[in-house]
Amino acid sequence: MEKDQSLTRRRALIGGAAVLGAAGVAGTARVRTAAPGNPAPLPAAGPQAPAVREPSAFRLLPMTGDGPPSGGPLRPPVRSEPLLHVPGHGRTMVLSFDDGPDPRYTPAVLKTLRKYDVRAMFFVCGGMAAVNKGLLAEMADDGHVVGNHTWTHPLLTRLRRSQIHSEIARTSDVVEDACGERPLWFRAPYGVWNRAAFQIGADLGMEPLAWTVDSRDWTTPGTRSIVRRVEHGAAPGVVVLSHDAGGDRSQTVRALRRYLPRLLDEGYHLTVPRRRYS
Repeated sequence: MEKDQSLTRRRALIGGAAVLGAAGVAGTARVRTAAPGNPAPLPAAGPQAPAVREPSAFRLLPMTGDGPPSGGPLRPPVRSEPLLHVPGHGRTMVLSFDDGPDPRYTPAVLKTLRKYDVRAMFFVCGGMAAVNKGLLAEMADDGHVVGNHTWTHPLLTRLRRSQIHSEIARTSDVVEDACGERPLWFRAPYGVWNRAAFQIGADLGMEPLAWTVDSRDWTTPGTRSIVRRVEHGAAPGVVVLSHDAGGDRSQTVRALRRYLPRLLDEGYHLTVPRRRYS
């Protein structure tokens, strides 16, 4: 009974998805180095923003809407570009972490998010998730959204359609096994998409989500540099890209501890999607 209750809770937590704005990437592909952090016309955040500390219930408030209809989640459309940012509902931002889970860094990220009552999105790789299912369950139990980032993090445009399907479907299987529900969000490795990736992702019930602010933590530029990029790019509607695996992510962990309380003090709602785009 206790196991069934835990599974039901995880399904309720991971099953959320948001109404995201479809300001997308031109063409059929986007690479991480293509400076995706300048979407227009998002208003810039500045130091003049009033410092606001709200109770945890406010910080955890979902971005919009209720859960999926009682009849089950809708099948997403086949898109030609990934979703990039959240529509303006106050000072709402999304933090996302790719490539994990990694037992060296993911627990520290989860601990920091828990300390400030903040939820985030984790786009996991199946190969990492399969040997760290406990961390996936912890993500779901904490209210984070677990997304699909393929099995081996390949460049999808170099794969056959059957290989793309395997990379994505196997990862969804692992997420379902660990969390009790298949993921509703998909992010292509390197931010590179093609028609097959969009079609297969939709067929498997997922929306494609990219980002609007790249922390570039994957280049290990130093903690201060990561903090500066996130804080400079902070604005209503942005999705921040960071990583909790794929290399030495100690700078990412330290940067999160610095910028997260500052963003909260500036009145940002750092939360997760709750309902799929329809």
